[in-house]
Amino acid sequence: MFGKILIAEDHESSNFSVRKIAEELQIPNIYHCFYCDDAVAQIKKSLSSQPYELLITDLSFEEDERKQLIQNGRELIKACREISLDLKVVVFSAEHRLGVIDLLFSELKIDAFVRKARFDSEELKKAIEMVYDDKTYISHGLKLPTKTNNTLEFSNYDITILQLLSDGVLQKNIPKKLQEKNIYPNSLSSVEKRINAMKLMLVVKNVEELIASGKIMGII
Repeated sequence: MFGKILIAEDHESSNFSVRKIAEELQIPNIYHCFYCDDAVAQIKKSLSSQPYELLITDLSFEEDERKQLIQNGRELIKACREISLDLKVVVFSAEHRLGVIDLLFSELKIDAFVRKARFDSEELKKAIEMVYDDKTYISHGLKLPTKTNNTLEFSNYDITILQLLSDGVLQKNIPKKLQEKNIYPNSLSSVEKRINAMKLMLVVKNVEELIASGKIMGII
């Protein structure tokens, strides 16, 4: 079983539940963080002694008075992957959109996804055991869409643009939003090219239809 794991979860009750499951699996070194920035710092620090073998993280982290450079689980996973290539990742989240979950596996190369729901404790335990055996795991009842639906062709960059459009941000204002999040490329021409490419991919005529298609696919 894993010797050292890190839990990134900002809800104390969920944090406690995950720790309890890890203890039942007799994992000797269990650490936790309430903030993504702290989790990245912990991963970096561990490389000089005993590296973390597994990260268990939520996707959503609530904002508070403490300013964070990394604000969600997707960004956290990406940052940690760049630091430690051998790190295993289990996502424990209430997310249910299959398009989003699909991208976690295809782009961020997570090892398991467990949805917060009934019987999630047993599922999380099973996921940890399977990931330790170098297998992937996804919660019972969730079935990822097939590649024929074009889901795998959408990047996190595309999803960010779609989400901004869905939130009512005008196309001309998207570059500024991307710059605020340190997302590249963030020029207006780059944004326009991706929007046009997505329209062609989904065979839609305008932004309204593009947003509707994204919601149907579950990627926003």
